[in-house]
Amino acid sequence: MQITVYYGEEDCYLIRLLDQEARRQRKSRSAVVLSILEEHFEREKRIGEILVDLGYISRREVDQALQVQQAEDGRRPLGEILVERGWVDEGALSRALLIQDRYRQS
Repeated sequence: MQITVYYGEEDCYLIRLLDQEARRQRKSRSAVVLSILEEHFEREKRIGEILVDLGYISRREVDQALQVQQAEDGRRPLGEILVERGWVDEGALSRALLIQDRYRQS
């Protein structure tokens, strides 16, 4: 996928900061931009919301799993219920947990 970003003279400082961060992280400009966007959109979200954003599960399935969790008085994590029901696999859950943990610690 290719995206073109247009920016004005007043935005050049942001591009300089982006380039500095890319060099510091030893990543491409694109990778840094994507990590910034991911952090912005996923920072405050719960695991079910992240899984929906990633396209692994529907909002309806999350709601159903939350009902199961509530009926069990919250004894099991939502991710465990989702995997048990076959709505997500371990890989999808791991990816979502990685995103969640990354931004909760920062």
